[in-house]
Amino acid sequence: MSDIVTPNMWQVLTRFTQARIGLGRAGTSLPTRPHLEFQFAHARARNAVHHPLDEQALRVALEARGWPSFMVRSAAPDRATYLQRPDLGRIPSDASTAQLTTFSDAGAEFDIAIVVVDGLSAFAIEQNALPFLDILMPELVSRQLTLAPIGIVRQGRVAIGDPIARALGARLVIVLIGERPGLSSPDSMGIYVTWSPQQGTTDAQRNCISNVRKDGLDYGEAVHKLSWLVSEAFKRQLSGVMLKDETASPPQRLGRTGHNFLLE
Repeated sequence: MSDIVTPNMWQVLTRFTQARIGLGRAGTSLPTRPHLEFQFAHARARNAVHHPLDEQALRVALEARGWPSFMVRSAAPDRATYLQRPDLGRIPSDASTAQLTTFSDAGAEFDIAIVVVDGLSAFAIEQNALPFLDILMPELVSRQLTLAPIGIVRQGRVAIGDPIARALGARLVIVLIGERPGLSSPDSMGIYVTWSPQQGTTDAQRNCISNVRKDGLDYGEAVHKLSWLVSEAFKRQLSGVMLKDETASPPQRLGRTGHNFLLE
């Protein structure tokens, strides 16, 4: 078999990444194993896009932790429409808008609203949202920040957090959302921070922490970055391009001083 496949010199670097590098070749073609692995990864990514979020199970888990929650639907009536009409995923449905009105009519006010959105990968939310919140929530409580009930959204985009936070009277919104699946990361969760969320807020006014998952940015470091952004957002009363992430990665993630894997 080794005579059939011609190895690639970059194969040694695969221990540093899940990216498809150093695959070698069989004649002028991709070897059978990498080809089948690619097809499997592509199928997982497609499945992640269409997999429905079990909002009820998530809500039960949140309530069991003592965190009140509520559910919202976007204006996209089904998955096919959601994928073709991103604009509908950014606004609540009529029924959910009426539900949110009850919060605004009650004159609710909070420091932070957390909104959990299925996005393009419900797998990302099912696998990462709860362990991430288990670390984040005590951190926010220790800062004596008031937290709104957690919103759970189906068929949502990032911007749907704005009207939800607005109805809750929240000064800042944190959106946890399933990111577009990659061929090596169908379970990647993104975190978006927006100060003073409202209708017409643009992506330039948000901060993003990406690739939060077990094989990506770990929960502890993601909470560290998010805590810094939240603190600075309240201090400066802004978010987005005017607020740069100035946190430093722990030394263990940076590797040995003076180390260059290319020279090994």
